[in-house]
Amino acid sequence: MGTVESDPQRPFTVAQMNRLAETVIVPVDLCGAKVTVVIPAYRVAAQIQKVIAGIPPWVHTIIVVEDRSPDDTADKVAASGDPRVVLLRHAENQGVGGAMATGFKAAIERGMDIVVKMDGDDQMDPVWLPRLVQPLVEGDADMIKCNRYQHLGALRQMPLVRVVGNAGLTFLVKAASGYWNIFDPANGYIAVRARALERLDLDRLPKRYYFESGLLVELGIARAVVKDIAVPARYGDERSSLSPLRVLVEFPPRLLAGFARRLFWRYFVHDFTAVTLFMLLGAPLFAFGALYGMSAWWSHIRDNAYASAGVVMIAAMPIILGAQLLLQAVVLDIQHVPREPLCSPLRRERRRPN
Repeated sequence: MGTVESDPQRPFTVAQMNRLAETVIVPVDLCGAKVTVVIPAYRVAAQIQKVIAGIPPWVHTIIVVEDRSPDDTADKVAASGDPRVVLLRHAENQGVGGAMATGFKAAIERGMDIVVKMDGDDQMDPVWLPRLVQPLVEGDADMIKCNRYQHLGALRQMPLVRVVGNAGLTFLVKAASGYWNIFDPANGYIAVRARALERLDLDRLPKRYYFESGLLVELGIARAVVKDIAVPARYGDERSSLSPLRVLVEFPPRLLAGFARRLFWRYFVHDFTAVTLFMLLGAPLFAFGALYGMSAWWSHIRDNAYASAGVVMIAAMPIILGAQLLLQAVVLDIQHVPREPLCSPLRRERRRPN
């Protein structure tokens, strides 16, 4: 059985996806790289053994982080019988982000090269693991994530509320992280180089449902290369505990804070570019025009008087110029998506002498 060629920029068709999902995909040569799967486990006693059993034998280690689950998830993991399984247990529930931080640290301590995140609810098909891992082995990216939005036919099984919510969330995450080239940021099926994780403060990663978006923001600050691959959505009878209202209330402030942090580190600390200049000029001009315009409008409304052409121009011109400068900054930011991976190809690393 041959290998499956992977090109993150050229997604499979739905028909190809369905045919591949019915077969066993043999991965490319890992060049001795150690791949580990980290599974955050909470209330997944009914699915966890099936998830573990589906992970292919070329995966070196399976790290299951039991996040103080009230059911017998830990017992099910212990009874799986897979010698690759490493069970870590939290004394207190920390959320998916806290569980992944624990798993990332354990993978780094064990000398893993590639870390894959798979949820314990059996919604992430292990048949796509080779397509996640291959670009990392080749050194094409520092992180690969799945995208369920490449084909409309593959979205029919995705709940409508998730389609609408993810579409709106995508733009905000793009702006906050700087990864204008990716979609479906809420998709947690990811593979990342351990060396890229070593550059991050793992304790700073968000603890709960904001984890995926927060990870992208941190990688964006580090200028890691992140790419999408197309996979079909797969949903069973499981229900998400993350409500759309909670996303609307909690995510925008966090993303705004992440956006500010990324701009500060990217354009004021790590480098000083035309984007920096456009922001420094555009933001004050826009703010002055808007504030002056509102003040003048209120003053003339109160006095029941008409504003002169000069007053209008004093308000309008800074707004127009400021908006143009800020839009140009956005255009340049989109063009500055990271393209040079932080990590060298694993093939090259394995040829280096000890």
